[in-house]
Amino acid sequence: MAETTRHELVIEVKNMCKNFGSTRALRNVDVSFYRGQIRGLVGENGSGKSTITSIISGMQKATSGEVFYKGEAWNPGSMVEAQKAGISMVLQEANTIPNCTVAENIFAGRFDEFSKFGIVNMKRLNAAAQEILDSFGISHIKAADSINKYGFEDRKLIEIMRCVSDDTEIFVVDETTTALSLEGRQLLYKLIHKLKDQNKSVIFISHDMDEILEQCTDLTVLRDGEIIGHLDRSEMDMPNAEQVIRFMMVGREIGDAYYREDYDSFHGDKVALELKNVTLGAIRNFSLKLHEGEIIGFGGLSGCGMHEIGRIAFGLEKLESGSVERKGEKIKGCFEAIQSGIGYVSKNRDTEALILEGSIQDNIVLPSESELSHATFISPKREKQMADGEIESFRIKCGDGKQWVNTLSGGNKQKVSFAKWTAKGSDVIIMDCPTRGVDIGVKQFMYGLIADMKKQGKSILLISEEMAELIGMADKIIIMKDFAVTKEFMRSKDLSETDMIEYMI
Repeated sequence: MAETTRHELVIEVKNMCKNFGSTRALRNVDVSFYRGQIRGLVGENGSGKSTITSIISGMQKATSGEVFYKGEAWNPGSMVEAQKAGISMVLQEANTIPNCTVAENIFAGRFDEFSKFGIVNMKRLNAAAQEILDSFGISHIKAADSINKYGFEDRKLIEIMRCVSDDTEIFVVDETTTALSLEGRQLLYKLIHKLKDQNKSVIFISHDMDEILEQCTDLTVLRDGEIIGHLDRSEMDMPNAEQVIRFMMVGREIGDAYYREDYDSFHGDKVALELKNVTLGAIRNFSLKLHEGEIIGFGGLSGCGMHEIGRIAFGLEKLESGSVERKGEKIKGCFEAIQSGIGYVSKNRDTEALILEGSIQDNIVLPSESELSHATFISPKREKQMADGEIESFRIKCGDGKQWVNTLSGGNKQKVSFAKWTAKGSDVIIMDCPTRGVDIGVKQFMYGLIADMKKQGKSILLISEEMAELIGMADKIIIMKDFAVTKEFMRSKDLSETDMIEYMI
């Protein structure tokens, strides 16, 4: 499968290598990007997709190799430099600047356009930012507001507005759609096709194969830091294209086992976690019993209240009334939750679940420090043994436990965020979008882990924006809309996404 040359070459990568310690993230990669294309990059977590685009966009340097942009050698010193030259990148995780206005975020690094004698004209800045927001149909976001006022999805839309201007030549979308609602995704799809029609170049990274096949004009597949092959639109339209691409990505058949295969009804009676008439903001008098060995799923659209339930259950929010109880004891904060055997895998992985500028080992052992210490001494040997055991169990791709978490792929980061709770031995785990932004191989691994946890008698709150995930894994599914429960479904072979959708909208 040959790479297409139908369009004008805009950026070319030659013999690129990137090492993180002993880990080789890229191995002699050659790939070209053309104008008028939406080129998808796919591969398992750790395959090198984000590493290529992060080097192109100035986030980091290659270990060796060359990049040519518009025919000239390209080696940007920062993302700001790259954006000024026309290369913009929007990431999966939050990348806005806190405690600044929306307008200041949109025009970060470009204040000189609104300055005279070193003084920024805030009125002009706000007006220009609001014009951009209004032009994309997101007028509910106000340019003069503090960025802190807006939730994760709106902040992601603000990032997209920051990345796109008349000067954009290359737009990199790195797993961004996982953070967006259907409406937000449609806005992004419209934008990337508009850029393609304007003869710009779009690089689109996603684990959603349906999305890749629907939106991209061309495709490049990576595995273990190497280019496996390229597909053009005609090859992507073949009836068995998805199976071919998945085989290229993993080098093996995925197999039939994916979600839970049993449909046994849950009959346990021991309560592992209970929410009693909890009230916080728009959530009023909410009650829930999670039993030992039970998986309760929460589904709904963005802003329905399900994510807040997860935070409440872990003690992250101070209640107006009601209580969260574990074995008869009230949970008043996340410290008590951890000590009582509750773990929490946050939706916002990079900001709430992990210490990015810390080692894999430090992240894994952090909740277990009290068990690893004797008096005031913490045993480095026991820390290493615990971390090494989890790294092996989760098959985390790394050099060793001392490698920093911020050098890992999204899927391997997620494995670390799981591993710290299995290392702790947590019996109740709250999982908020646990497979967001991970590839099919890691998803399959995670689902197997969740099923094993259930068999071991552990209890799971599974909050997910993927209905297939809820249907495939939960014993009971609670649907929420406008911060209230609209319907409950029990596990069934006959349950479909259509059954659930009407109670979400």
